[in-house]
Amino acid sequence: MFRTKTCGELRISNVGEEVTLAGWVQRARKMGGMTFVDLRDRYGITQLVFNAETNADLCEQSNHLGREFVIQVVGTVNERSAKNSKIPTGDIEIIVNKLNILNVSDVPPFTIEDESDGGDDIRMKYRYLDLRRNPVRRNLELRHKFAFEVRRYLDQQGFLEIETPVLVNSTPEGARDFVVPSRMNPGQFYALPQSPQTLKQLCMVAGIDRYFQICKCFRDEDLRADRQPEFTQIDCEMSFVEQEDILQMFEGMSRHLFKTILNIDIPTLPRMTWANAMKFYGSDKPDTRFGMEFVELKNVQPDNASREIVESIFPEGFSVFDGAAYIAGICCEGQAVYTRKQLDQLTDFVKRPQVGAKGLVYARVQEDGSVKSSIDKFYAPEVMKQVADKMNAKPGDLILILSGDDAMKTRKQLCELRLEMGARMGLRSKDKFSCLWVIDFPMYEWSDEEQRLMAMHHPFTSPKPEDIPLLDTDPASVRANAYDMVINGVEVGGGSIRIHDAKLQQKIFEILGFTPEQAQLKFGFLMNAFKFGAPPHGGLAYGLDRFVSLFAGLDSIRDCIAFPKNNSGRDVMLDAPGKLDQSQLDELCLAIDIKE
Repeated sequence: MFRTKTCGELRISNVGEEVTLAGWVQRARKMGGMTFVDLRDRYGITQLVFNAETNADLCEQSNHLGREFVIQVVGTVNERSAKNSKIPTGDIEIIVNKLNILNVSDVPPFTIEDESDGGDDIRMKYRYLDLRRNPVRRNLELRHKFAFEVRRYLDQQGFLEIETPVLVNSTPEGARDFVVPSRMNPGQFYALPQSPQTLKQLCMVAGIDRYFQICKCFRDEDLRADRQPEFTQIDCEMSFVEQEDILQMFEGMSRHLFKTILNIDIPTLPRMTWANAMKFYGSDKPDTRFGMEFVELKNVQPDNASREIVESIFPEGFSVFDGAAYIAGICCEGQAVYTRKQLDQLTDFVKRPQVGAKGLVYARVQEDGSVKSSIDKFYAPEVMKQVADKMNAKPGDLILILSGDDAMKTRKQLCELRLEMGARMGLRSKDKFSCLWVIDFPMYEWSDEEQRLMAMHHPFTSPKPEDIPLLDTDPASVRANAYDMVINGVEVGGGSIRIHDAKLQQKIFEILGFTPEQAQLKFGFLMNAFKFGAPPHGGLAYGLDRFVSLFAGLDSIRDCIAFPKNNSGRDVMLDAPGKLDQSQLDELCLAIDIKE
């Protein structure tokens, strides 16, 4: 038996017991005639004591232990004279009477401690060592518990966990596919699934009624902190449901996860239309941990978000505002103390290419209620006072205003400014959770690249019943029966009611520019299945990586994935992707000229 106890379970009640432990050497310290070794395993750290007075040979052997040596010891649990309150085993130590070195170790490239001296690149290269560290291991333990509770909740609600294929056909719309050449079918390719969307719909046609799967999905797209080329999805589908049934079911699951994992009771989730999310926050995933909603000061272009024209509060006189189609601002409570240097920094922030604004207008509300702004020379004092009143600004508040010739673009710029101010004001605490549903998304969005309407979600999303007549007259204004769950400004999941009528599905394909032949070629299997009695159905999918990273308070989903890719989509530990031998390429009928 390699061990009778783990390195994290011994307590003062175990004093006097003989135990066998096994693990890795965290560190060793020689003090006079004694050597102290911290032994670590997944469960914790226990201090070992080697005493030269009682066993000189054993103590001499312990002096040659290096970091990360794998050892086994037999000894007696003893009460420590100098206790360590920082670890659970800090009241005891092991007086060692037998040492067995199971494996030696090279000096690790970084310290295997909570606060490591290794940078991201080196820790990614030696990820198996990074996983020995407590913070990383805790993230994986949280991920395990999260997935376990998902399965437990859905099982109790009558869902069946069903695996769907990983080698599927490539489909248009959405992100780029990862493709896999078929040796047995030369010149033909599988695609790795971006999601099991059509397959779970076929499960509904098959009468499964309630399906779920915690599955790998793949998207060949540019990476960010919340994206990986392969990611894990909690994929769900239900039959004989309307939108309300799905929102209630999965709001219940979220409540279950918050309670069982974080011991947090979340309130009933508010619901916000996509139009209001864009109008007041400039984002379809608004961070509602704090207010600072947009106040429109000018909007002379009606759009699908608001369908209204707001008269400008500004008279002519300032050419930037005169020529703008949209002007809006935010009120930052208590921030009139901002210095000119800080305001210049904010101006530089909004001018960054990632934001793209041309400039920033600011105004401070003085203690006497008067307003001092960066555009005072263009307007009478009562104009800026009117702006402050419209924005409910109080003495001591700071008003920040952006303008532009495109409402949607300017809203997104103001969104970035709002998030930056929220962070500066300490309003985006990772310990606070604000959840909501965003509903009534547009069915379509215009693609400048494709010069056509594209499905905002996917082509199987059902339009809202009352908007179906608009498919023939004004498809761009059609709303979808779609919904997203947003937590702290992060979209953790989304879904829709699906189309279950073959004729309506064909209509949607036509609007998206598919000929009947193209639709049949790509989606014939699904449309043919609908001819055999498809039930009304809908579902959603959660990003497990994103959800877990929120619970763990992480800045990147990489930190809750055992073996993630870097920002270039590479696995630097496995050195993947890599080149294939010419013989392999020939076998796959791939004519690629390999050059060193």
